[in-house]
Amino acid sequence: MGKTVAYRNGTLEPGETEVVREFPLKLVVNGRDVATLICSPHDLTYMAAGFLRMQGFVQTMDDFLMLSVCRDFGIANVGIRGEVPDKLRPVLTSGCGAGISFTIRPQAKDSSARRTPRRAHRPSEIFCMMEQLARLAENYKCHGGIHSAAVGDGASILLYAEDLGRHNTLDRIAGEALLKGIDLSGTMLVTSGRVSTELAAKAAMLDISLVASRTSPTDMAVKMCEEAGIVLVGYARGGRFTIYSCPERMDLPASGRRIEEAPEAIMAGNS
Repeated sequence: MGKTVAYRNGTLEPGETEVVREFPLKLVVNGRDVATLICSPHDLTYMAAGFLRMQGFVQTMDDFLMLSVCRDFGIANVGIRGEVPDKLRPVLTSGCGAGISFTIRPQAKDSSARRTPRRAHRPSEIFCMMEQLARLAENYKCHGGIHSAAVGDGASILLYAEDLGRHNTLDRIAGEALLKGIDLSGTMLVTSGRVSTELAAKAAMLDISLVASRTSPTDMAVKMCEEAGIVLVGYARGGRFTIYSCPERMDLPASGRRIEEAPEAIMAGNS
């Protein structure tokens, strides 16, 4: 709890409130400083493993020779098979806390690298997943400033993560899935934050089938999801959502399939 002073009706009132915590985690790979991740202070092993997975440093658990996190000193010391590239070109992403990315490698829509066939999704699955995400996001309800994300099958949530950075939430999920041997192919991703290119690219790398958010995607994320064959849904709340890519993979009743024109985004209701 942090001490605060609140302004109410012309007066100042002392109080206490929860404050979002930032934790700088220095990532050392094969003895080389790679990045400092600004994240929430919990489950740092998942955070480090997921970041390295999403940046293409590792693909399986066999790629790790060592993975040690020292919370007291804020250091993740990692040994991996192979060499760290001599010239890393960091990209400042649109993620909270000025996120850093080194590689963005989305899969193409017809890529043979896809591990599972794309299935159709029902509106009820999207609403079910978003409702479960909202119930789990207790930190946001307490003090705001925390993003949340989850993956599941449309009926139940498989993995959940929260962090002050929305891009970090998917890294955490990717890390936990890797360390626990969970295949995320064909799952649905729901998130509380904006969907931008780094989130879309990471979803494609994990072979996720659908991404849904309470808010909006960026234009580049829409293009990336269309190319990767990912259904992209925004503004999923209040019994409505907007489909930005691959609307043909929505399982709607016949009465909901007719589209008068071919708009850039398609509105759907609860069916």
